[in-house]
Amino acid sequence: MDIRNRMLPAAEAAARIVLEIPEARLEDRTPDPEWTVRDLVNHLILWTSRGETAARKEPTTGPGEDHDFTAEPRWAERFEEQARRTAEAWHDPAAWEGRTSLTGNKEGMPAPVIGGILYGEFVVHGWDLAAATGRDPGFPPEVVQDAWEQLVPTAEVGREYGAFGPEVPVPESAPLLDRLLGLAGRDPHWKP
Repeated sequence: MDIRNRMLPAAEAAARIVLEIPEARLEDRTPDPEWTVRDLVNHLILWTSRGETAARKEPTTGPGEDHDFTAEPRWAERFEEQARRTAEAWHDPAAWEGRTSLTGNKEGMPAPVIGGILYGEFVVHGWDLAAATGRDPGFPPEVVQDAWEQLVPTAEVGREYGAFGPEVPVPESAPLLDRLLGLAGRDPHWKP
């Protein structure tokens, strides 16, 4: 697993998906019935920004979860820029040392856990947005492989904290992305 060196390709894939979202689709449903495309884009923008400060072990600043980033000019382009900066920050080996936080919690969590969460955000929520808008996510195979390897040992803990829904059964013979999505509580065949 090489998440540190694959953070940029994962971020670029998520950014491409966000850049392709037509404004007219922002109120569409997503695989999570409680979130619209707008809700999910706002979630991804917020946590990607916080991911950069977490990598640098800086205090959390900026808007909170109630902020509508999509109401701002060039929101998709700004996300692309932020995703790149965040991935570059996590490319620094020091980002993976010690403890850090996405929320400002002083105790934080081990930095590799936070890096893994962010990587999973790019892949799983990237897929959510691609599925919601009828697009192919286009993740490089090595990004999917690393996301799978990162998710297998953490999925149950993620479920305990409400990050994932119940596992969706997917055959072992299915493509790895489908198996990853099932493990993350998504139906890989979901359609809007």
